[in-house]
Amino acid sequence: MNTQDLAPVTGPLDTIHVRPSAEGDVGAIAAIYGHHVLHGTGSFETEPPGAEEMRRRRADILARGLPYLVAEDGDGAVLGYAYASAYRPRAAYRNTAENSVYVRHDVIGRGVGRLLLAELLTQCEALGVRQMVAVVGDSANVASVRLHEAFGFRLVGTLSSVGRKHGRWLDTVLLQRALGEGDRTDSAEGE
Repeated sequence: MNTQDLAPVTGPLDTIHVRPSAEGDVGAIAAIYGHHVLHGTGSFETEPPGAEEMRRRRADILARGLPYLVAEDGDGAVLGYAYASAYRPRAAYRNTAENSVYVRHDVIGRGVGRLLLAELLTQCEALGVRQMVAVVGDSANVASVRLHEAFGFRLVGTLSSVGRKHGRWLDTVLLQRALGEGDRTDSAEGE
């Protein structure tokens, strides 16, 4: 499925519903991500992965017990998706997750990303995640940085010119937010 396969959204987005993703959403997820890979700098991938690869990636997230969500409109059209992944594979990082939020290009700025990120943070906190990290591709991606800041993320660093895409050097912006008790206690689950 490519972005031309996504039905246009013409009505108001006041009936957006965030829910766990389903196997049947993978085509729309791949189309949304593919558009961002080809036309944006939020992802440093240069070739869009197909539906089978996106299916594998989703299954890996779910197998770790982490949330993988979609936002849909009243007609059931997928408008965006978000998921949490392990920040790093080593055991000491087990209470830290990284978030990813992608919204259909034709509904950006209409609140879809806010709904997805809010629910993702709620679910991750309930799972015992203590720190959430956002790795934003391209320091010019102001919308993503502002979205995270609106949810209490703070800028913790910028890696300058670590990627090259669309003929230019790109930064990576790192933001972080504590969830639940964060680091205010001496122990964490699973320690």
